[in-house]
Order: sequence, then structure tokens, then C-alpha cells
Amino acid sequence: MLFTEPLFLFLFLPICLISQLVVRNTTAKNILLLILSLVFYAWGEPVYVFLMIATTLVCWAISMAMDKSPRRRFWLALTIVAALLPLIFFKYGQMLLDIVNLIPGLDIPGHGLSLPIGISFYTFQVITYAVDLYRGETEVQKNPINFMLYISLFPQLIAGPIVRYTEVEKQLGSRAISAPQFSDGVLRFVTGLGKKVLLANAVGKVVSDVLTSPIDELSFVGAWGVMLCYAFQIYFDFSGYSDMAIGLGKMLGFTYNENFNYPYISGSIREFWRRWHISMNTFFRDYVYIPLGGNRRRQYLNMLIVWALTGLWHGAGLNFLLWGLYFFVLLSIGKLLMSKLTVPKALSVLVTFVLVVIGWVFFYFEKMADCLKMFKLMFGGGAFSDAFSGHLLYAAIPALIFCAIGSTPLPAKMAGRLHAALPENAAIALGCVFSVAMLLACIAVIIGSSYNPFLYFRF
Repeated sequence: MLFTEPLFLFLFLPICLISQLVVRNTTAKNILLLILSLVFYAWGEPVYVFLMIATTLVCWAISMAMDKSPRRRFWLALTIVAALLPLIFFKYGQMLLDIVNLIPGLDIPGHGLSLPIGISFYTFQVITYAVDLYRGETEVQKNPINFMLYISLFPQLIAGPIVRYTEVEKQLGSRAISAPQFSDGVLRFVTGLGKKVLLANAVGKVVSDVLTSPIDELSFVGAWGVMLCYAFQIYFDFSGYSDMAIGLGKMLGFTYNENFNYPYISGSIREFWRRWHISMNTFFRDYVYIPLGGNRRRQYLNMLIVWALTGLWHGAGLNFLLWGLYFFVLLSIGKLLMSKLTVPKALSVLVTFVLVVIGWVFFYFEKMADCLKMFKLMFGGGAFSDAFSGHLLYAAIPALIFCAIGSTPLPAKMAGRLHAALPENAAIALGCVFSVAMLLACIAVIIGSSYNPFLYFRF
């Protein structure tokens, strides 16, 4: 079930919100919300929902054993293994088999099973809980209902952000939904919905239409234009989803940390990764990079491991591994040159953005032959322009302008100034009008269009 589906907007969400507002007892709220979250997941994964339940309960039981045991490291390792085994089997099983099948005489067939939605996200949440418990940074959750709710809570279940148990521990035990918090949640949700439906889908349709043609038929302008559209599509798709998740969390009484902070205004690759998919980068920093030694020893080897894993986290393909290694190289160069170069801010932002767009080529094309063809076109290996992609990109100029503006803090700053200049009642009324208008505009587009993918569901 997608946040942008009419079924979610007009049936599931109202039932969920009404049940949480009407029921007062926190235990009853949690049980209802857990049931609804499992229904939400089972709507798209009617079989794999049992895998998620089993993984969650097994890891909860092991964590209970770890809490009182003197062999805490053993139980931590067992929890991590139990959490990672399904992820490795479904996401990396075929890749590992392909490596094994390189041995002469072997031809072991793959399992041919689809990847369960959201498995990377809920696996990482289980791991953060287990490690934080081992470190003594949180107390064991003895209630399996509350633990399952933490893992399966529908706003962040299938595409993040990755939520640490410590962030919602208190809210699982007791929470209240205030009118201002609920109002902020609604505004945040419809803003994310607008990002996804009005911006990501608009430029994403151009990407889909242009790349239906063979890559060889593209031109220099077409190649750069379609990758620019893809860069904005993936940003507004994923940041829009994160906004909707954060907004839904607020409406339900939960507070999630920010996951994006205008990454396309970054003046360096390092800054970009402090602003893009913050929850994932925080996970790899706190649970992989620092335990490996961080900046204290073998810094570049640690970085190499982290960025190889970051690439493979997105998919079991050579293109994702190269995408991660590409950013490892850029970050390493940035570290070496940081104190030696002084670059004007505007130029550093432009160069960083171009480097990120180049990196998205690895992300989009799964076949290395396609990646090489696209790079060849982007760096002058074909015609300067072509009529087909030129026509589509020309039609996308208004959407690209809105995307460029929307990827900066300018709209939020203007809204903040307007809010501060108005009387409180007028500001509240304007927020309500904006929310209703945005919701109606999004519904109109959703009903009138069949193009509505969520890119990060594949990870």
C-alpha cells in the first residue's frame, strides 16, 4: 500500500487516525496500531509479513536473553546474525550464488524469490536496538507488542527513515497527540505528498519516456537532461516519502528525526552526505565506521569498507558497489584537498551537484554496458542534441524550475516569514488552506495519472 494511493488516503489513514484519537489507553492504542501496521504491510506482502513477524520475535527473544546474561557479546552476535540472514538470503543470495558458480562444473540455481519490501530498513532497526542494548544505551523492551510496533510501525516501515529505538522508546510507553502537533503533522504530510506527486512524478515521467529509447539514440543534451531529471526525481521521491513518514508519525504521537536537509545546496561531497538520507549515514557511522576505528586508525580502509557496504545496501549489483566506491574516492580526494583549496561557494555547490548527478548514472543503470554508454554521451561521445529527448526536456522546464527552487531552503524561509508576519489565527487558517489545496491538487494528479512509482521500495 502506497501513501499516494486513494485506498490509503481515504480509508486506511482515516481509520488509523480515528482509532488513535478515540482510544485513550496506550496499550490498546499500541495493539490497534500494530494490527493496522501489519495490515498495511500485508497489503503488498501477504506472505513476507510472516517473515517480518518471525524475524522480529526471534530477535526480541534473543535480546531478552542478552539483557541478563554475562555472555552479552554472544547474544548480540546471535541477534545480528538472526536479523541479517533473511536480508542476505533474499537480497544477496543470487549474487553469492553467481560467485560460487564461477567454480568450474558448478551451476547452482537461484531461489528466484522477490525481495521483501522494506527488509533493509527493518533489519537495520533491529540491529540498532540490539547494539544500543548491548552498549547500555537503552533498556530492554520486555513487551513484545511494543517491540513489534517499533519495528513495524507503518509510516517508516517500507522506506524509512531508519528509526532508532531510543528515539521512540518513551513514546511507545506513553504519548499524547496535541492539536499543534497533529496540525504540524498534517502540513508535513501534504508537503511530502506534493513533493512526490507534483514534482518527483513530473520529472520521473520524463526519465521514463526518454529512456524507453535505446541509450545509443540519446545526445549530449538528452543524456545530461535525463540525468538531471532523475537527480530531482530521486530526491523529491525519497525526501517526499520521508516528509510523509515524519508527518504521519506526528499525527500518531511519534517524533522522527529529519532524514534530508537540502542536500543539493551542499558545497562538498562530505556535506552532501551529511544532508542526504541522514538516518542511513548515521547508521553506518555509528554502527560500522566508528566500531572499525573511525578516524583513529586505518581511516581510509574504514571509509572503503563503509562505502562498499553503503553501495551494496542499495542492491546486490556491481553498479551499486561502484556507486559506493565512487563516493569513497570523492570523499578521499576531498579530505586530502580540504585544507589546500579555497573555492567560491557558488562554484563548489555547482561542482558538487554535477558530481552527484554523475554518480546517479551508476544508481540508475544496472548494466555496466549501459553506464558506459551514458558516460560516453555525457562527455561528448555523441550528437549534441536530438529532437525526441529535446522535446520532452523542453516540456519539463517548468517542473525542473520548481524542482530547483524546491530543493533549496527558499520556500521554507518565505513560508516562515509569512507565518511570522500574520496574526496567529490568520497563520493557522492559511496553513489549513494550503494543506487542503495541496491535498486536492495531489488527488487530482493521482486520479488522472497511472505513473506513480516509489523508487526506494526496491531497496
